[in-house]
Amino acid sequence: MKFGITGATGQLGRLVISKLKERTSEANIVALARSQQKGADLGVTVREADYTKPETLNRALEGINILLLISSSEVGQRAAQHKNVIEAAKEAGVEWIVYTSLLHADTSSLSLAAEHRETEAMLRASGIQFTFLRNGWYTENYTGSIQGALAGGAFIGSAGDGKISSAARADYADAAVAVLTGEGHRGKVYELAGDEAYTLNDLAAEISRQTGKDIPYKNLPEADYAAALAGFGLPEGLAQAIAGWDISASKGDLYDDSRQLSTLIGHPTTPMKETVAEALKETSKTQ
Repeated sequence: MKFGITGATGQLGRLVISKLKERTSEANIVALARSQQKGADLGVTVREADYTKPETLNRALEGINILLLISSSEVGQRAAQHKNVIEAAKEAGVEWIVYTSLLHADTSSLSLAAEHRETEAMLRASGIQFTFLRNGWYTENYTGSIQGALAGGAFIGSAGDGKISSAARADYADAAVAVLTGEGHRGKVYELAGDEAYTLNDLAAEISRQTGKDIPYKNLPEADYAAALAGFGLPEGLAQAIAGWDISASKGDLYDDSRQLSTLIGHPTTPMKETVAEALKETSKTQ
């Protein structure tokens, strides 16, 4: 049985391959990446697979039985890129595609949801067996802002009192491997989120506790938050998108209490405080 992993040199892809090697022979794993050179350290076969170049996908998917389609990082281009992968998979005879979608993609107000809904629809219509891993937020999405919060003296956002059921990226990698190597998952849709829900005020309090500094959470109107992010150097479109995601969080779109993720992986999800501690450890290395 050959497993293909798209986006193999990305953060999630690397984790999946590392964990998958613990469950099956390296000979059974094919890393699919835009750059073969970047995947040279993965310890498995690496094939060129560019979402925007169907000719590379047709070659890359030859002999692949099970494909983990990690969603493209290019927001706005995802649906078209995923279509290329799905069509190539059909041509290559891939039996089953496991797709990393978005938490409650069918109802979410997040701007990211539309392309995930479109991809899910394409997979349902493809005739290929599928499983949707509707991943919630990575805790790292927020802990990546800790350094800026420490420098500015506050953690800013627009999520209000919205509860966020995030989990560590490694937890989602565990789920992908559990599904890829397990039984009874075909045709299933999993809503994956952390066991623990918190607000950004809770996150700021945890940062304060671990650093011994007073880092309050400052809730901003959406436009003000977007302007602040643009002021930090983010492209205007991305700044507006991030602020909009926080507004969706304020509406509960990043909350889920079904515990399907911890059930799948067989252990509790990583507590937010542990991911904060890891981020602070990394921050200290760069100072």
